[in-house]
Amino acid sequence: MTTVAAYAAPVAKAPLERTTIERRAVGEFDVLIDIKFAGICHSDIHQAREGWGEAIFPMVPGHEIAGVVSEVGPGVTRFKTGDRVGVGCMVDSCRECENCKAGLEQYCVNGATMTYNGIGRDGEPTHGGYSEKIVVDQNYVVRIPDGLSLDVAAPLLCAGITTYSPLRHWNAGPGKKVAVLGMGGLGHMAVKIAHALGAEVTVLSQSLRKKDDGLGLGADHYHATSDPRTFEDLRGTFDLIVSTVSAPLDFGAFLSLLKTDGALVNVGAPEEPVSLNLFSVIAGRKTLAGSSIGGIAETQEMLDFCAEHGIGAEIELIAASEINDAYERVLNSDVRYRFVIDSATI
Repeated sequence: MTTVAAYAAPVAKAPLERTTIERRAVGEFDVLIDIKFAGICHSDIHQAREGWGEAIFPMVPGHEIAGVVSEVGPGVTRFKTGDRVGVGCMVDSCRECENCKAGLEQYCVNGATMTYNGIGRDGEPTHGGYSEKIVVDQNYVVRIPDGLSLDVAAPLLCAGITTYSPLRHWNAGPGKKVAVLGMGGLGHMAVKIAHALGAEVTVLSQSLRKKDDGLGLGADHYHATSDPRTFEDLRGTFDLIVSTVSAPLDFGAFLSLLKTDGALVNVGAPEEPVSLNLFSVIAGRKTLAGSSIGGIAETQEMLDFCAEHGIGAEIELIAASEINDAYERVLNSDVRYRFVIDSATI
């Protein structure tokens, strides 16, 4: 066991505070990672404040982890000391179900082990990336290509793969019209990746406040959803809409923007239930779908793709002492576009 410094929420809705946690000893197939940077995801706030249901406390959030290997177990073959690596939203799964064997560990039938707010195979709660070090089985660690700086790579481990996976699955590319709903931490990555895939990209945002940013990141068009004309002008336009927002939507209005056989895919998760008139999907054979992160192999594919295309997150680097302020700023949409903690300040 190793004692490391971390920032944790002691109870639900409480400010995070500096503390210490125990990391397990490095096992045969484990990798010990010195964390260099950790992204702040809206998911961290949802869970630390129990917005998605009962959670485990004290909680050390963080599932956008970039660092350097400092020790490996005797059975580790994939990594060596000094390697630049990342850890995303999960640190284990059953490895035996149909989904795990297909490289879809995020949909493990028996439940993947989440990087934090989960229970590991040893029966102990998992703690995430707002900490100095983490121990993870080599099979749930990915390599960060040399072409990516660790600070801008950290958010790719959630925001990057969460948007890359549906864009790939629904075949975003040349000849496809893709809309990104929401221009935040996930949305700005969706714009960059969809553009790099060759799609015609439109941002749908509440206002035009971030229009220059969106166009600069690769969007071809930018429209305000607060303007009713947007829904008149864009009716039947898109092959795919990726919704990154975590607030309830008028799904009927956004489904009307799809072509026949188009798909509206949700990667943002509102805390409240949503309602839907089924004629919104029946008329036009449309799909309302969801997507959750990506498997380990696809996450590696995404990192390699981003390195090849020079894609990193747009970040604001902060000290760990600023985490609570950063949470409030995320809730106020006051970040462009991802807070990243400098782990040296923990």
